[in-house]
Amino acid sequence: MTLLSATKRGGFVLAISVALLLAPWQGRAQAMEEAGKNSGSEPFSEQPFLEWLETLRKEARGKGISDATLDAALRDIAPDMRVIELDRRQPEFIQTFWTYLNQRVNDERIRRGQALLAKHRDLLDKIHAEYGVSPRYLVAFWGLETNFGDNLGSFRVIDALATLAYDQRRARFFRMQLLDALQIIEEGHISPDAMTGSWAGAMGHMQFIPSTFIGHAVDYTGDGRKDIWSSLPDSFSSAANFLSNLGWRPVETWGREVRLPPDFDLMLATMSSKKSLAEWSALGVRRTDGLALSEMDMEGSIVLPQGHKGPAFLVCDNFRVIMRWNRSINYAISVGHLADRIAGLPQIASGRDAAHEPLSRGEIEELQQLLNRFGFDAGPADGLPGPRTQAAIRAFQKEQSLPPDGYPEPALLKRLRAMATKLS
Repeated sequence: MTLLSATKRGGFVLAISVALLLAPWQGRAQAMEEAGKNSGSEPFSEQPFLEWLETLRKEARGKGISDATLDAALRDIAPDMRVIELDRRQPEFIQTFWTYLNQRVNDERIRRGQALLAKHRDLLDKIHAEYGVSPRYLVAFWGLETNFGDNLGSFRVIDALATLAYDQRRARFFRMQLLDALQIIEEGHISPDAMTGSWAGAMGHMQFIPSTFIGHAVDYTGDGRKDIWSSLPDSFSSAANFLSNLGWRPVETWGREVRLPPDFDLMLATMSSKKSLAEWSALGVRRTDGLALSEMDMEGSIVLPQGHKGPAFLVCDNFRVIMRWNRSINYAISVGHLADRIAGLPQIASGRDAAHEPLSRGEIEELQQLLNRFGFDAGPADGLPGPRTQAAIRAFQKEQSLPPDGYPEPALLKRLRAMATKLS
């Protein structure tokens, strides 16, 4: 990289280039450390990296990690600035539900999922019998996490986790993950160089972080190694064990698309509002074909991922389990829907006309600021429409006699802007 091209990417990268060019006598760790300090972004601990690394080694020894493992894993290690760049990168736009879903549940992925389900049917059926997780769900997780093993990640996990543990932003969490990763190596499941994954340390076919591996990975083949990188039996059984430990219910589905009556109280459409199927049925909720809901003795919640104009889903306890894997309603619906489509069930029937251009992060921040200004507690203006922001939107919508679905659509921002202009 030339200094000219680095300058175009900002002063942080320029500082890295200068540090590496002007300090050839320093070790790589010291040069990268100096680059981080000179960048102005102060991403790292105030403690010099090599000193920080020595305190980490001492802590790891106290947890039973051998010097042989530490030497092999931490030799020539240094902060990886690409990891920091990816950690700091934020999407310009918040994806709408339809954009998110269409990118993850498409015809090609459905076809591959069906073919791979057939190919691995015997193995998946055995795992289903042992752990209670249906094969279609395991294949769906596999498809969403790594595109059926195509994208396992190419970062050296120890390097990535050391970088994030040295960084101040989420140091405590990633230090724990780094120590768990060293424990995995100590136990002989994989070598340091073969332990590759995402920039954030997610590993293998199902993208387990080290603590998930420690708590739930399975040696299904009985070879003494829990190999989630190259063994599908270990990968599938580990995912099934994880879901089972989280509370997966074998006899239940994840949920289904439903039809809401015109007078449905949208304030009930939240994950915190849980009712039996009979209670939802009494409120007029129906299947998309107009028939009554199942009479199974189970509870669920109504979610509206694209607002009241989009599709409605009645989601069950297994949906909540999926959200403990990844705390995103869009992700959980995508897993469930991909599993359904792999099994031959139809696509989502309604709400596609609700698609619109997404709000940018800056627009979400503006919306949050305006809600706060008008007395609706949207929390920090961080550009992320989380539960607190959604609750504020619902309260505002209700006061304005709008459908209170909590959805941050462009028309809502336009209304808030107009109100702010009148007060100016």
